[in-house]
Order: sequence, then structure tokens, then C-alpha cells
Amino acid sequence: MRIVLGISGSSGAVYAREFLSLCPGDKFLIVSKWGKVLLKNELGISERDLQPLVKRQFSDDDLTAPVASGSNRFDALVVLPCSTSTLGKIASGIGDTLITRAAQVALKERYKLVLCLRETPMSTVSLEQCARLSRDGAIIMPISPPLYFVPKSVDEYVQAFVHKVLGIIGVREARGWRAEELE
Repeated sequence: MRIVLGISGSSGAVYAREFLSLCPGDKFLIVSKWGKVLLKNELGISERDLQPLVKRQFSDDDLTAPVASGSNRFDALVVLPCSTSTLGKIASGIGDTLITRAAQVALKERYKLVLCLRETPMSTVSLEQCARLSRDGAIIMPISPPLYFVPKSVDEYVQAFVHKVLGIIGVREARGWRAEELE
């Protein structure tokens, strides 16, 4: 599988790093200007520290990158974390960065687009944008890890959400609530 990960400037860098660690297949990374600040402030790392986890990284200002064209298929674009500014641009059809352009490609080509929002509370404008994108086929996933299996550490909490995202894009089956009763 070809998975594109966009990291925007909303809090939650630990989720992005965990996603890259757990996601199999070819991963392509795009980090926004504010995503770079986020990585430094929250994890003390730069996007270069994530390069061993990806096949290739593209600059967010490179609108000539292969993922900016629908002629280059990818299986999913996950924006994790997704800021409400990035959400707003995507919902408005603005593709002025590689993350937002790749999202436009995902929408028009009907590739999976997963937007992991970390904003709370959300404004009515952002909620309306979520509804619009959901109607257009995007999957809106507020960063809200499942707690029904009682995580014992922050790492388990983070992994639980990442497993849900991996399940949504079809690369891993997420552990479900009372799943053993289906066996």
C-alpha cells in the first residue's frame, strides 16, 4: 500500500510518529511549516528524525510532487494531526500546499482521506466543514482513542487511536469492543 501522511500544526505529534512506526507499506511524508514547529515543541525532534520510517518525504511547498497529481495513485492520505486551518482549506477546495493539494486529489480520485482533528471545542464553521467533507467522502476522525480496553499508559492510549486509523485505511484490524464474543 501507498500511504501519505500529512502532519499539520495542531497538537498531537505523538500520534503521527506512532502512526509512522506502526503503519506497514510505503509511507510518504509531508510536514507543514507549523507541523515542523509541532514536532520540535512536542517531541523535541525534526522531520528528519522521521525519515527512517518513510520511503520518501516531500516538502509541503512542492506542488510538483507526485502526490499532487491524480495520475499517481496512493491508497490513503491521513492528516494526523489535522489543524482546523488545514480542514478549512480542504473543505474550501484550496490546494495551496502539498497537504491540501493531495487532499484535493484524494477527494477527486475517491482515494481514502482521513482527517484526524485534535481541536476541541469545535466552532460551528469547523463542524460545517467536517460535515461537507464527510458528505464528499472524507473520513473525519477526531483524536479520541477508545478506552473500553482500559489503557494502562499514555503509549497504550496513543496506540489505541493509531490502531483505529490503521483499521480505517485497511492495513490492520483494530481491536473492537467485546470482539472476543464474535470468535
